[in-house]
Amino acid sequence: MWKVLIADDEAIIREGIRESIDWNEFNMEVVAEAEDGEEALELALRHRVDVLFVDLSMPIMDGLTLMKYAREKLPNCHMIVITGYDEFSYAQEAIRLQVDDYLLKPTDPQRLREVVAKVKEKLEQEQKEKQYRELLTNQVQKHIHVLRQQFGMEWVAGRLTEEDIMGQLSLLGLSRSCPAQVVVIQWFSFKNQPIVSDRDRQLLLFAIEKAVSELLGDGEKIVFRDSNEFIVVISWKPISEEQCRQMETALKQHLHIRASVYIETVEGGMVGVATAYEKCKEQMVEESRLSPIVRRARQYIQKHFSQSDLTLESVAEFLNVSPVYLSRMIKQELGISFIHLLTKIRMEKAAELLLSTELPIHEIAERVGYDTQHYFSTAFKKAMGVSPNQYRRTRMISEYTD
Repeated sequence: MWKVLIADDEAIIREGIRESIDWNEFNMEVVAEAEDGEEALELALRHRVDVLFVDLSMPIMDGLTLMKYAREKLPNCHMIVITGYDEFSYAQEAIRLQVDDYLLKPTDPQRLREVVAKVKEKLEQEQKEKQYRELLTNQVQKHIHVLRQQFGMEWVAGRLTEEDIMGQLSLLGLSRSCPAQVVVIQWFSFKNQPIVSDRDRQLLLFAIEKAVSELLGDGEKIVFRDSNEFIVVISWKPISEEQCRQMETALKQHLHIRASVYIETVEGGMVGVATAYEKCKEQMVEESRLSPIVRRARQYIQKHFSQSDLTLESVAEFLNVSPVYLSRMIKQELGISFIHLLTKIRMEKAAELLLSTELPIHEIAERVGYDTQHYFSTAFKKAMGVSPNQYRRTRMISEYTD
C-alpha cells in the first residue's frame, strides 16, 4: 500500500480529504495526519510516506518550508498542495518545487479522485522502472565477467564511440575516467606442447586471467582475452615494467607457460585504448623478429639493470657468446648499441620511480645502477632533456593541472 500523510491545520479539511474517497481503490492508506508543518515533517520521515498533502498556511512551520525539507529527505515523495483562492499565487511558487498538483479548499471529491488517480499512475510507473533497474543490475552482476570481457574486446577493437564507452563503463560499475595503460600478454604452452582438449585450454586461460588479476592487485582494471586468445588488461592504475616481469616469472613458475608482456600508455582519451592495444601488438610482431640471443640479452638487462657493474662482457658471458658477436647482433636488430639499450632501460625505470615515489635522487640513482648521483643526473639530462628534479616537478605539475 502507498502511504499517505495529510497535513492541514483545519480538522474539517483533513477529514474531508480522508473520507471523500476509498483509498483502498488506489492501493493507498492514510497512515498519519498533522495539524502543523513541524509535526507533519516528523511523521512523514517516520513513516517514509509516498504521498504528502500539504496545506500552505500552517502554524510553526508553513507548507513551503515543509515541502523543501521533505524534498531533501524524501526525494521520491509525491506532494499535493492544499490552498485557498486567496493563496493561489503562493501556490504557484509551490508548484515550482515540483509538486504534483494542487487542491482548492473546500476540496471537491471528484477533483480529489482525479489528482489521486494521477499520482497513483506515477507511483506505479516509478515502481516498474525501479523493478526494471533492479532486474538489470542483478543480471549485470550475475554476468559481470562475461559482459566486461565482451566490452573489453569491442573497446580495444575500436568498435565503440566515446559515448558508448562512457555508457558501458557506468553500467559495468567501472570508472568513467580514462584508463592509464593497456597490457597484452602473449603466452605459449610449456615447451610449446599442444594443449590436448578445448576444456583444458579454457581452464588454462581462466587460470592465466585469475593469476594476472591477483598479481596486479586491487587497482581498477578489466582482464579479458581477445580474439587471438592473448590476455589483455585495461588498467586505470599505472603498471610498472617490474610488475610485467613479475607476471612473466609467476606464469612460468605456477602455470608452466612462457609469457611475454607488452605495455602501452593510453593517449588521446577513451578511444585511445584501441591505439594502445594495436601498439602492444606491434611490439609483439617486432619482438618475434628478434633472434633468441638478442631477446634473451634484453630480458637479462631488464632484470639486472640495477647492477652498476653490468657490462656487455658480463651479459655475453651469461649467454655464452662473444662480446663482439652480441654487440653486433644488438646493433643490427635493435638499431642501437648495447650501452644505449642499457641506458634506455635504466632511464625508463628512473622516470617511473621519479613519478611514482618520493625517493631522493641519490637513492633512485643507486636503484637504476649508478654509483653516483652526479653521474646519474648527467646521464638522465642527456637522455630526457631535463634534470631528474625538473622532470619530477614538471610532470607532477602537469598531472595536477590536468
